[in-house]
Amino acid sequence: MPDQHMIDHEGIIEDVRDNVAHVKINCESACAACHAKGVCGAADMAEKFLDIPVDKDSFTPGEPVRILIARKLGLKAVALGYIYPFMLLMIVLVGLTAAGVGELQAGMIALGSLGPYYLALFLWRKRIGHAFTFILKKKA
Repeated sequence: MPDQHMIDHEGIIEDVRDNVAHVKINCESACAACHAKGVCGAADMAEKFLDIPVDKDSFTPGEPVRILIARKLGLKAVALGYIYPFMLLMIVLVGLTAAGVGELQAGMIALGSLGPYYLALFLWRKRIGHAFTFILKKKA
């Protein structure tokens, strides 16, 4: 029975070097598993890669694994990537519009305010990345 507090994905070990496993995950949208995906054209499937620290002798390339992360960390990632930037955009837009700035100019400035936010995320990516801890388990 899966743990309700964990997000679980299946993956395959691509490579293990310097105690870091390079794991491939196939991410599918809901319609990628649909029986009509060949007709629809909206199906989406992408490969993602994660580098997860492991003991070098514990995993081998080609081995199927499960990748686990705490659900609260998944929500934190969504907040950092989508919710906080949306809130920033709306606060800047409403604030500038209330201050009497024209709508077009306020919209452009609000969109421009996202640049420094995402630049800060990029510059602090290693520090933020340390907060996200993945657990790698052998697939039973």
